[in-house]
Amino acid sequence: MLKTIKQWLNAAADVAMPRLCPVCGQALDSDERWLCRKCLASLPRTRYEEVPFNTMEQHFAGKVPIERATAYFFYEKGSPYASILHDIKYHSTPRMGQWLTTRAVGDMAASHFFDNIDAVTAVPLHRSKLAQRGYNQSEYLARGIADALHIPYIEALKAIRPHATQTRKGAMERWQNIQGNYILHEKNASQLAGKHILLVDDVITTGSTLTVCATLLKSIPNTRISLFTLAAARLE
Repeated sequence: MLKTIKQWLNAAADVAMPRLCPVCGQALDSDERWLCRKCLASLPRTRYEEVPFNTMEQHFAGKVPIERATAYFFYEKGSPYASILHDIKYHSTPRMGQWLTTRAVGDMAASHFFDNIDAVTAVPLHRSKLAQRGYNQSEYLARGIADALHIPYIEALKAIRPHATQTRKGAMERWQNIQGNYILHEKNASQLAGKHILLVDDVITTGSTLTVCATLLKSIPNTRISLFTLAAARLE
């Protein structure tokens, strides 16, 4: 009975103020969460996790030792699916990202990508950006995975200084822009010795931020590092 009442109230709310799919702009049905069924089915999956030494893993070869790396879907500027990242980051919908990463765990189960992960952590956000935005979208993504896998989320890294936007910078400029931005969260990082850690971010473009953060995590004794991003630009 309570479920029926809740469904009725949700349906009434959708009529008064329709929830819209961020990809196609169509109104969502009462049983659709953040994306409509059609756009969710057409999500441009990378399926990197199904490919040994995939493009994303090749991208980090020789830069930092990692176990595995994957991204859930492709990001292309101007694509309707780019609005997912924009909404998660700037439009106060980080729970959409958390919902998507929970789905990613199920979608990738057959690949065994998440097997033997001991803990999940996220690329941190500087306190000035955190105060401005109100949340770290990468933490929401990481918590979605941790909850789905029933393993701990641990804040292993800290951002000690803000950096200018990376959007219009090339690979070398991005690398220089983030040097010295991050440190280990000493108290929390000590819990990760000997663990297989999944490092999570929202999108990979040049991989400079992930490289710096993964290198810091590798300084914890006997750690293994894997990488996950919600989206990936087409990597060279």
